[in-house]
Amino acid sequence: KKKNKKKTLQPGIFTWSSDSARVEKRRPPVSASLPSPTSSSQAPRRQSSLQAPSPISPFYHRRSTASLPSSLRASSFFALVLMSGAVGLRAWSFRFASSTGTEPFLSTLSRRRPMLSLTYKRRAVAFSSTFERKRNRVVVISGPTGAGKSRVALELAKMVGGEIISADSVQVYCGLDVGSAKPSVSEREEVPHHLIDILHPSEEYSVGQFFEDARKATDEILKRERVPIVVGGTGLYLRWYIYGKPDVPVATKQISGEVHSELMHLERTGQWDAAVKLVSEAGDPRARSLASNDWYRLRRSLEIIKSTGSPPSAFTVPYDSFKKDLNSKLSNQMTNGIGTTHDLDVNVLQCLDYDFICFFLSSPRVDLYRLIDFRCEEMLMGSPGILSEASWLLDRGLLPNTSSATRAIGYRQAMEYLLHCRQIGGQCSPGDFFAFLSEFQKASRNFAKRQITWFRNEHIYKWLDASNPLEEVINFIYDSCNDLSGNLTVPKSLRMKKDVSSHQESYELKSYHPQNRIFVSGEDCFHILEWIQKSQLR
Repeated sequence: KKKNKKKTLQPGIFTWSSDSARVEKRRPPVSASLPSPTSSSQAPRRQSSLQAPSPISPFYHRRSTASLPSSLRASSFFALVLMSGAVGLRAWSFRFASSTGTEPFLSTLSRRRPMLSLTYKRRAVAFSSTFERKRNRVVVISGPTGAGKSRVALELAKMVGGEIISADSVQVYCGLDVGSAKPSVSEREEVPHHLIDILHPSEEYSVGQFFEDARKATDEILKRERVPIVVGGTGLYLRWYIYGKPDVPVATKQISGEVHSELMHLERTGQWDAAVKLVSEAGDPRARSLASNDWYRLRRSLEIIKSTGSPPSAFTVPYDSFKKDLNSKLSNQMTNGIGTTHDLDVNVLQCLDYDFICFFLSSPRVDLYRLIDFRCEEMLMGSPGILSEASWLLDRGLLPNTSSATRAIGYRQAMEYLLHCRQIGGQCSPGDFFAFLSEFQKASRNFAKRQITWFRNEHIYKWLDASNPLEEVINFIYDSCNDLSGNLTVPKSLRMKKDVSSHQESYELKSYHPQNRIFVSGEDCFHILEWIQKSQLR
């Protein structure tokens, strides 16, 4: 026998040597960078260069068993001794069975248990894996519009055998593809997506409905032994998804009918202010803060008042309890606006039903705004652009700012612009077009700012700088999902500060002006004006 003979590490094989007592782990090469965000129906998608990694979990890294119970240490030692004697080799390999070909996570994110040759091996590994993780892990990726979170989630799903759950309030609607930056048909065939194209734009969709649909999709994905990856920038959707929804009773048919009768005439005649006054006097003063023409939430508020005698604000949201505990237990290691894994007390997060691994992707603010401006320009290009989708909504009898779909940023501005063009017989000037484009870009930037402000107080997220190469972002997320200790910190090169930290950046934001790259002069929009003249005559 040749001593110290080294075995070749093959894909899907974990090799442990009794001589070196270390794990050899290979990660696939990644050579891609985050592109400028584009809509789902625009420029052709580039084939991913990411390859599935070897299905090895960091759980198998050699670590001390001192923290384990004495009975487990004894049984584990006995199992290892028995394995050495039975096999009679100084080194051995574990091969993992896989139906998908990619299985980076074990226990909670795994497909199957390792198929080992000896019963003692299997019991030792399975028991220790169960000891380490008791809850299923769910990956959550969020960020402001234009940050590139969808691309990161797609590539991660390919690596880990995951399925994507959309947490976007616009992607649920059929026909609203460009403005919501939906993944393309080919991408959805490659990686399963959920909660996309499930409603007509005339229908309403609430955060409560999202909670039920997303949790159901999560359970189904876990039953298939795959990895749930929740992606989106709708903050309230993700908050309820992670922490739970308030225990607000559902209105009876009788109460729903009464509310409908009271508000139906006001809604048809457009008397929004009168309806708000009615609900405020009924017991919900916060109705005045609702978005204009948000009839769904106004009706729901009146239903809750009639059902319980209390306004919606009287019911405790689970997040409020978690936030109170977190604020009382936040670590003193929160400095310079940079969040670390020490920001949270582990005991508080253990109350959640899933082991949530959450990331917030963003970029330096000025760079992000440039990307958003360019993205808005791209949405106006091509045959099925956001203007054609807005025209389709108008042709269906929908008006801007009257439903969840028509209040969405981009669609509201496009519908208002096309309505103006229809009123003047389709004869729109370049000045009108550039005014619409400027309003579209401004609304998108302001939305991104609100998203950043919202998630700044969501301490469960690790903030990552998405302007870094895609390889670095993906690798860190992958390592975080496999980290058993929970102490993996964000590298300095990937850290994204939550606040504007320099006077220079603050000055650039105050003096910010869009710099269009596609629509620079009036000649650049002539083809759009011609399309409006032909298609918007009413």
